[in-house]
Amino acid sequence: MGKDVTRWKTKQRVAVGWHSGHCGHCDSCRRGDFITCKYAQVPGISYDGGYADYVNVPVEALALIPEQLSAVESAPLICAGITTYNALRNSGARADDFVAILGIGGLGHLAIQFAAKMGFNTVAIGRAGGKEEELAKNLGANQYVDNRSQNAVEELNKLGGAKVILATFPSGKAMTEIIGGLAVNGSLVIIGASDEPIQVPLTPLILGRRSLIGWPSGTSIDSQDTLSFSVLSGAKSMNEVFPLERAAEAYDLMINGKARFRCVLTTGN
Repeated sequence: MGKDVTRWKTKQRVAVGWHSGHCGHCDSCRRGDFITCKYAQVPGISYDGGYADYVNVPVEALALIPEQLSAVESAPLICAGITTYNALRNSGARADDFVAILGIGGLGHLAIQFAAKMGFNTVAIGRAGGKEEELAKNLGANQYVDNRSQNAVEELNKLGGAKVILATFPSGKAMTEIIGGLAVNGSLVIIGASDEPIQVPLTPLILGRRSLIGWPSGTSIDSQDTLSFSVLSGAKSMNEVFPLERAAEAYDLMINGKARFRCVLTTGN
């Protein structure tokens, strides 16, 4: 620990997420909005981090890992976990609102759990049917919509529309197609990054006060909240675990969309 670090102690178990440092003096930081810091740091991009046994990080990046969670359980929660949990809790949805999760993958399988544990009427939208429907309902979804054999927009409108659609699937086309399923004052919350543009029909957006919003992950305290909520609710990531020596194999599974559902690397320490 650095000489000016006072809050943390040696041998504490900590996690470092996507947001791992901020400048403290840009306009966003001065307003306390550290996640949108103009000079925000990311481990592995701004400084060394990941694929390693040891790393030095700014103290403001640390989140305490609860004793009930292992390192393997914690790692995905400060990536996919915080992204979905933080987006949902800031979405404006309230208990019993219809919340749709678009995509049942690395992000989506956690989003379904968080949405259900938060008390939302959770609708999972996937493209496989069969075993995927069973999985979605086991994760907590109240309903499942197969986007290949059913019209997801029509199915959502039968429910009165979704207060929130959390777009976890990285497809601008899929997001464009689902916008019509929003209720009045509903929001499409985008967390699945895609290079494809979203095409938005303006009249329904205006007349129904519907909106589109992107949501980044969160700061270290948001990571800590996510870990704590996991312990409280029992929501957990489904992981494939690889030793560090097989990192390339794990990466290939992830990049090709074949991971079920998160790939986690372990080291000898």
